[in-house]
This record gives sequence, C-alpha cells and structure tokens, in this order.
Amino acid sequence: MQLPRWWELGDPCAWTGQGRGTRKMSPATTGTFLLTVYTIFSRVHSDRNVYPSAGVLFVHVLEREYFKGEFPPYPKPGEISNDPITFNTNLMGYPDRPGWLRYIQRTPYSDGVLYGSPTAENVGKPTVIEITAYNRRTFETARHNLIINIMSAEDFPLPYQAEFFIKNMNVEEMLASEVLGDFLGAVKNVWQPERLNAINITSALDRGGRVPLPINDMKEGVYVMVGADVPFSSCLREVENPQNQLRCSQEMEPVITCDKKFRTQFYIDWCKISLVDKTKQVSTYQEVIRGEGILPDGGEYKPPSDSLKSRDYYTDFLITLAVPSAVALVLFLILAYIMCCRREGVIQLVHHSAIQKSTKELRDMSKNREIAWPLSTLPVFHPVTGEIIPPLHADNYESTNMPLMQTQQNLPHQTQIPQQQTTGEY
Repeated sequence: MQLPRWWELGDPCAWTGQGRGTRKMSPATTGTFLLTVYTIFSRVHSDRNVYPSAGVLFVHVLEREYFKGEFPPYPKPGEISNDPITFNTNLMGYPDRPGWLRYIQRTPYSDGVLYGSPTAENVGKPTVIEITAYNRRTFETARHNLIINIMSAEDFPLPYQAEFFIKNMNVEEMLASEVLGDFLGAVKNVWQPERLNAINITSALDRGGRVPLPINDMKEGVYVMVGADVPFSSCLREVENPQNQLRCSQEMEPVITCDKKFRTQFYIDWCKISLVDKTKQVSTYQEVIRGEGILPDGGEYKPPSDSLKSRDYYTDFLITLAVPSAVALVLFLILAYIMCCRREGVIQLVHHSAIQKSTKELRDMSKNREIAWPLSTLPVFHPVTGEIIPPLHADNYESTNMPLMQTQQNLPHQTQIPQQQTTGEY
C-alpha cells in the first residue's frame, strides 16, 4: 500500500522564496497553506477517511497501483501487469457525486482524481463516496469507500478572492501537487498575503469553453481561484485601469508588470482575471415599503358556506353529448353521399368491364376453335340500307380454314366506292 500524497499529510506547507518558491514542512508556520487533509487507512473494510476544510480545495488521487492488488495477477509470469483500469464514483445511495465534487481521468492508464471545494452546508456531515474500479482486461471490479468528513475553517471564507485563467494547462495537470504549489508560490510573491489558500479549480470546458484542436500541444485551460486575507496588490489592480480595459476590449494583451513572474511556467489571460472583495459586498436584501403597487390587505379569508344549492348537470351532460353527435352524423351523411352517389368514372368502369369480357372471350377461343361464334360475328344492320347483313361466315365453312378477315368483294350488299383511274394504256 502506497503512502498518501503530500497534500494528504497533516502538516501545512509554507511557501517562501522568489519566483517558483521552495517548500518547507514547518509545523510552526502560520502563513500560507494549500490543503489540510488527513488520511486514515482501514484494512478491514478498505475504507479511507479524509478531513478536508470547507472552502479549501480538496484533491484525492485514485491511484491505479493501489487497486491493482484487488485483481488477479497477470497471466504471463515475468511480465508487468499494466491492465487498463477505470473508476466510477458516486455518493452512497445516489447515482452521482455531490455537486461540489468533480472527477476526471483522461485514459484508463492514468490515475483518476477527485477534486472540488467543500461547502459550509456539509460541515459535520460524513459524505461517503463509493469508488468502483473496473479492470478492462478481466472485467472484474473492486469497490472501496471514501469517507469525507468536512471540517469548518476558522477564516472561511477569505475576504479577498482572485480567479486566474491559465491557458497552457489542463485541469489534471494543474491538480498535480508540484504544479499547483508553484502557482501558489508565484501568487504569494505578487500578492504578499499572510494566508493564501487554493479555493477551487475548474476546467474551461465546464465554463463553456471549446475543446482545443489536437495541434501544437494546445490545452483546454483552467480557472484557479485563490483567497487571501490582505487586499489585492497594485500589480493585480493594474488590469482594472482604463488602458488595459481598452486593450482587452480590442482583444489585445494588457500590460501587466508582474506577468513575468508567471510567464516562466504559466500563461495567464489577464483579461479574464476576476477580483472579488467580500468586505465591500452590500447585502441585496431590501425592506418592502408599502405604497403604490402593493395590494391592500383584504382581511381574513372567508371560505364558502356549507349551505350551497345543488346544481343539476343532466341538461349540460345531454348537450355535451348531443351537439358533437349531431355534427358527427351530418358529416357522416355528407361523406356517404359524396362517396356513393357522386362517384365519377362509372362509364369508364363499364367500358373497362366490357374490354375485360371481350379479352376473356378471345382467350377462350384461342384454346378451342369449335365453340360458338363470338357475339361480334352475329348479324348486324347495314349502315346504309338498313338491311340485316348475314354473318361473315357460312355454316359449312371449316373454322380452321376461314380467314380472319374478308375482303370487300366477298361481302354482299357492299357499297362500292369509286376509285380514281390512273393514266395508262386503254
């Protein structure tokens, strides 16, 4: 079992020196400290107790090496186990974590990190976080509990708070102890406070930022809020002067004299810095003054008496049913008249039926030529004389030898049409 990280130790860290600063583990130091988190291990229940302070950044690393012992060894002897492991964290009895607690893990081969700023409302209430580790190779799981006991801070909240936006960092990089310590050391050199705490860290993606393109090692950006007990320094106030405000409105970089103390490691967007002075915040509560726009007092509420007259709803019920039924009946009759009595295309349907009948008759004749003659060959009236014309065939003709069509010379009572004579020999 590995030892906890340096920010999980009980002694505060003091930051001194110039530039990036140096750490001293001095229990007598009453100045700046980053985090105060105590860790207790329980081998029986595999639970871990931590004691963060309200309003101070809390960071807890879920180390893959710590959970590897819960899974079976690697099948091939002599090879180092490097199974992909992911984590799922939630509040016991709930599907998600508390609102103030966030979690991040970039890849299954990196450690997970729980971080956030505990609120004063949860002071004295143990918060049990269920941590489930998933081995993506064997699909086995291991569950541990993290018991967060939030303690009250004497100087919570710190009266002066500043939020910096660092462009060249991701949130998991900023949560590393060395990186966050270097940043607080640079802020201490610029601000010169007696106490300096990291209050919260937020990814730029959680503030509506865009995912950066995977080129030129671009970063997401991270917001870091720190608090101190002394007013802001003149260097931090430089961003509020009109010249720098104008440059920010024109999307130009402002001129800050202390930027060089951060530039060696951190690229700060000074146009997005936020300075909050808790001592000058005025309460928004205003006493309501009775005057125009306020309704007068109407006295006590008087409910209706019990001696109300009963009302007969039978007539309303009949009207409610009769009117829609009558309208529906009228519409049904109109639709029936349109569909049945005003149908178009009846002649076309009769003609189509006659064509189908004739087609069927011709198909039957092609199968058997000895059947009765079709109706089309029965005697008809002559169009000129009005006499009955005999059928186009004789009864003694063989049906198999009868031509399909007869010439005009074979037809009796045929009207001769004069033809034009061509010029030639007589």
